[in-house]
Parts: sequence; structure tokens; C-alpha cells
Amino acid sequence: MSDDFDEIPELVPAATSTEQSTSTGQEEPHKKIPVTIVTGFLGSGKTTLLNYILTEKHDKKIAVILNEFGESSDIEKSLSVNQDGNLYEEWLELRNGCLCCSTKDVGVKAIENLMEKKGKFDYILLETSGLADPGPIASMFWLDDGLGSEIYLDGIVTLVDAKNIRDHMNEKKEDVMINEALKQVAIADRIVINKKDLLKEGELESLKEDLTAINTVADMIVTERSKIPLDYVLDINAYDVNNADALVQQTEKIQEHGSHHAHQISHDIQTVCIQFDQQLDTIQHLENWIQELLWEKKISGAAEDQDPVTVLRLKGILYPPKDKLVDGTSRRKRMVIQGVQDLYDIQEGFAGDDINQDDTSSKIVLIGKNLNKDKISASFENTLGIKHVII
Repeated sequence: MSDDFDEIPELVPAATSTEQSTSTGQEEPHKKIPVTIVTGFLGSGKTTLLNYILTEKHDKKIAVILNEFGESSDIEKSLSVNQDGNLYEEWLELRNGCLCCSTKDVGVKAIENLMEKKGKFDYILLETSGLADPGPIASMFWLDDGLGSEIYLDGIVTLVDAKNIRDHMNEKKEDVMINEALKQVAIADRIVINKKDLLKEGELESLKEDLTAINTVADMIVTERSKIPLDYVLDINAYDVNNADALVQQTEKIQEHGSHHAHQISHDIQTVCIQFDQQLDTIQHLENWIQELLWEKKISGAAEDQDPVTVLRLKGILYPPKDKLVDGTSRRKRMVIQGVQDLYDIQEGFAGDDINQDDTSSKIVLIGKNLNKDKISASFENTLGIKHVII
């Protein structure tokens, strides 16, 4: 065997769920399994990251779904070698208890097949194609009724190639408002700037600033060879309605960034935050405003010839409106808004101990294209009739 296959995780035959139940004498107790989507443009280091995670010491049994085969992926090579040079859409077990699967189409069927092996793993990592829009994939795991009882979306991690990401983001494509590289950055909960050794310090800082201008709320880390702390990828709870504290911290990052940096970059993807302290009478008017923005792709009340608005990510934390605050003494209640492209959800959550319980402020974060702050501000005030600040 050539040196190309050094340090590839050794594969062993995967036991069926029936075999496992027999060996233990009982089935594992039911629990939801988190899914982290790992995305990034071609050459960003996604599969290197997955291979790193699978070979690191941790107490998790991770199932990895690969939906794109490359020429140099260690994991994909190991699948090929294990199957006499042929690639199959089936699960194989690594010696550390993790599972690896190859599939050309990431869909509900792939996850349903995986769930037949529940008990064999307690975490799912899904690597998207380098040219994939992660939005529809995220929506499938976040809101799909058929899978909702089994799994939940934990977060989206986007890797970027420090040397080439600017070229990818600035690429113009016919009939596409926003190219894939921009979407992957805009929708991320965590951004990994990989291959930092290819840039000088000043170039790296400039890149970080550009990425932050697009997606101000995402955490960011800089690395080489995709080596990062495992807790930066796993169990980040980005869609947890009870993680209101994190949303508050993210909005504070927007305010800090806005006060220090004023430049706009050419592709016009940006983060906008609306803040207000007045308690809403009802949530219905806010929902109408959000729906027109997401579904009609326009700012309510703006001119008919306005450029279409594209919202890639929506986040928010609301002090409960009067029609939702049943128990007036429960000051820890908050309404948490999550949205991915044209889908959104508002659920009741609870603020943690780090939040001032007397704070009645609400914050809505939009990441997308053609988010004209003046038009959004006028529309928001006309629709809801409340004073606010937009940053």
C-alpha cells in the first residue's frame, strides 16, 4: 500500500442494531441525536477536519455522512480500499466506534437509513458538497417532522480557505444573486479560517474583517490543517431555544463591530440588527413583517421597484409580547426566533442567569443581501409603530 494511506482510520465490519441489542441484552435509551453540518467551498479542508475529529480522542461515537467524493480524501480512500476499490452507499465502522458513510445525495432517506443503526452512535457530522447551498440541508434537519423526534440541528460550521476565499466570494455567476461561497459564510454559526500559514498577518486580519462584515454573529477561529478544539464544532446548541444567552452575546458583537468598522465590501452581504425596548402588544404584526421580508423578498412599504431582498439567516430574542406573557411574573421568559432562508420559527425559551431579568429589550438579526438599513428602519417603525435602533 502506498504512503498515501498512512494514518487512515482502520475500518472494521459494522454490527447491526440487532447484534448490538443482543450483545448488551437491552436497547439504548431513546435520545435525540445532534447534527452538525460541515460546509465550505472546494479545497477549504472539510474532509481533513472530519478525519481529524474521527482520529482524535473523545467520548463520542460519531456518524459521518460524506456526500461528495474527491481524489485525495483520506476517509474516502479508506472506504474505497475497504471495499476492494469500489465505493458503496453503506455504513462502515471505524475502530473507535465511529461510523462513516458515502452517499451522493444528502436527503431524508440517508438519515432514515442511518437511524436504523441508532444506538451505534450519538452524534452526526454531515459534510456537504463544496458547491452546495447549506440552507435547504439545514432546513431539512431543523424542521422536518419525520426526523424531528430522532435528531436535531446543532449548528453549521463553515470552513474557508484563507488564500482563495475572497476570489470565491467575489465570483459572479449568471442567474445567481448570491454565490455558494457567500451563502456558506453568511449562514454559518461557526467559521473556521483554514490554511492561515498562506497569508501574512495583515492579510489575515483584513480577511477576518471582511468575513465579520458579512456574518457578524458567527464565532471565528483561525487554524492550519483544520485542527481546532472539538467543542468548537460539537454541541454548540446554535438552534437551542433555551440558549438565549448566546443570542444576547451575539448581538453585542454586532454593536461592537459597528462602532469600530464602517466599511462595506463589494458583494453587499451584511449583518443588520434591530433593537427595541418597547413590549409588543402582539407578535402577529412582527410575524407579518418577517414573512414579507422572507417570502415576498421585499421590505414592507418600500417602493415597488426595490431590489429583491434575500435573507439567508434570521435570529432574534424577544421580550414576550403582551399576548404571549401569560404569567406576568415570569420575567425569564423570552421568545427565540430562528430562520434559515425562507423558513423561520418562533418558540418560547428562557434566559439564563447571565441576563438581567428586568431587561425588556428585544433584538432581531438579519444576514443577507440588499438589507438597506434606512428602508428597513422606516418599514419596521411603520409596521409596528415602535421606536428602535438599527445597527
